[in-house]
Parts: sequence; structure tokens; C-alpha cells
Amino acid sequence: MTAISETQSAGFSHPALFYRDEQSYLAGTVPFVLEGLDRDEPVAVAVPEPNLRRIEAALGDAAGAVRLIDMSEAGRNPGRIIAGVLRAFADQHDGHVRIIGEPIWPGRTEQEYPACVQHEALINESFAGWDGAILCPYDAGRLDAAVLADAEATHPVLLDGDGPRRSTRYAPYDVLARCNTLLEAPPAVETMRFDATTLSRARHFAVDRAAAHGVSDDRLDELALVVGELCGNSVLHGGGSGTLRTWRDDEAVVCEVSDAGHLTDPLAGRRPAHPTQQGGRGLLLVHHLADLVRTHTSPAGTTTRAFFRLR
Repeated sequence: MTAISETQSAGFSHPALFYRDEQSYLAGTVPFVLEGLDRDEPVAVAVPEPNLRRIEAALGDAAGAVRLIDMSEAGRNPGRIIAGVLRAFADQHDGHVRIIGEPIWPGRTEQEYPACVQHEALINESFAGWDGAILCPYDAGRLDAAVLADAEATHPVLLDGDGPRRSTRYAPYDVLARCNTLLEAPPAVETMRFDATTLSRARHFAVDRAAAHGVSDDRLDELALVVGELCGNSVLHGGGSGTLRTWRDDEAVVCEVSDAGHLTDPLAGRRPAHPTQQGGRGLLLVHHLADLVRTHTSPAGTTTRAFFRLR
């Protein structure tokens, strides 16, 4: 993997806010928003819906000048937050922008959490050279101590009731390496080998099994696109062939593609595509359509899992 910057760029800040109750939450977020509005800066608030309503109510009439985003919907797949939420807002504006982004909250699943930590570890790299601030609240009263320790490792500055301080544990590259672990094998899978001549059959294989497992008709087309992109990447960049596996867990149907390629760009699929860019949109589409994406990559090969929740 490419190195992650250990320092912030001069014009960008990415603090973590540790709060313990509604009072400390609003005390840490509302002044951040109002200061931005007073300076005529574009402001977005992307937090889970209950907290979104608390901030909206506290802002009163000023809320009309703020982009309000339900992170539990827009960021249900953590891998889409940088491109689909943060950069989607920042790229629309010139000058300093302010964003509150809360990607981790009590209720995130064990499957989702590593992708959340990877997201936080990549924000500084994604926004290097930008002029702006992204404030990330953490519920220190309900989240595990290990989650708060990860926040210290992915944010250069920490805020709480005692004010701001530098994080002595800031080490986003170490976090990314720790999250890039072998994915636990499922108990039972249906498997198909594919190459350039069987890409269409691979898509039908995944769709047929997803339908049998209960994926709704309106999502089968999205699943077909995701599997097509992952298998196509294997053919183009992963040695010309790969293995497709499908199974159902408690809450989702999972499609997994493994090949001999090595994904060396940690921002692949999370970096917005320029309108004139040729290619490079496949993994971006995968993150946009799937409910969760998990990847393990090494010189020995790459495995990507795309989750489609059953509703």
C-alpha cells in the first residue's frame, strides 16, 4: 500500500470530537456549524438521523443554510462516504468548507466496523491540499474503548470537554495495515471459476443464487453490476481469471471475488472520478451500489466481498 501522510496539510483539519451526552454533543457541533456560517463557509452535517434532528433543532432558522445528510442512509456502506458524501459536498464549493461527519455510532455491526476505521484512516490522504475541516463525533459514553483508541489513531487532533489536544497515537497507516486482514471464511459457499469467456455466466450465477436467497428483484440488477465489475477487474488486472463465491449470512447475501491481483492504492473505489477520466469507475460503482464492501489484498492476491442486505 502507498504511505499515508502522518501530518495534516496546512489548510485542512480532521479532529475527533468525544462526547458523552446530548449536551456535550451539541456543545461540540453547533458552534462549529455557526462559526462556519458566520464566515460564509459552506457547511454540511452528515450524522445519523437522531443526531441530525438534534443539531437541526438546535440551529433553528440557521439550519436552512446547512446541507443536512442522514449518514445512516448515505453512509451505510462506509466505503462510499469519502466520494459520495464528503467529496460530493466539498467538490461543489471553492474555498474553506466545513463538514461534520459521524460514520461510527453504536449499532454498527462487526462486519461494518473495519470498513469504518479504514474510511477514517483515509480522510487525511483524500483531502490532502484541501482547505477545510471535517469534524468527526464519537459517542464516548457508549462506544467501546477500542473504538475510541482507533479514533485517536485516525485523527490528528482530539476534542473533548477539556478542549483540543494533539493525538499521540495518530498512525493511520498502521490502522490500514491492521484492517487489511484475511477475511474469515464462510461456513458454506457456492463457487464458480471464471475467465474472460465466462463473465456473463458468472453474473447469471450470482444473480440466480441471490434471487434464491431472497434478494429483491429491484436489487438484483445492482448485484449483477457489482459482480460484473469485480469479475471484469479480475480479468483485466488480476491475472485473467478468478473465483466467484456466493452465500447468505444472517442479514445479507454476499458475493466474493478472488484473484491473483494486488490492489496497491488504498483509495481505490473511494476517490471521485473526474468527468473526463477514462476508466477507473468500476470499484467506485461497487461501493456505491453495495451495502458493504470488504477487501483483503496482498502480493498473493485480492479478495473482495460485496454485501447486499435482505429487506
